[in-house]
Amino acid sequence: MLFKVAKNNKTVSSKSKTHKTRKTHRKTATSIARSSMERFKMEAAKEVGVHLKAGYNGHLTAKQAGLIGGRMVKKMIDSYKNSHK
Repeated sequence: MLFKVAKNNKTVSSKSKTHKTRKTHRKTATSIARSSMERFKMEAAKEVGVHLKAGYNGHLTAKQAGLIGGRMVKKMIDSYKNSHK
């Protein structure tokens, strides 16, 4: 976000330091979440016997993708139940 600051009768454009810090934090948090989800997906795929490669997996059938997604949901539900006993 840009804003203008009057300084000694001169107008200077400056970026908000707070905005920059938040943006950097968001990018870092998103990157961490994305890599964690990727590891989780690979783990679920391995459990159901589906081979995934890094990146795009357009070769998967709908059944294989459903098996992976279903296993991920099951593990999330089990984790939630175990943490709220």
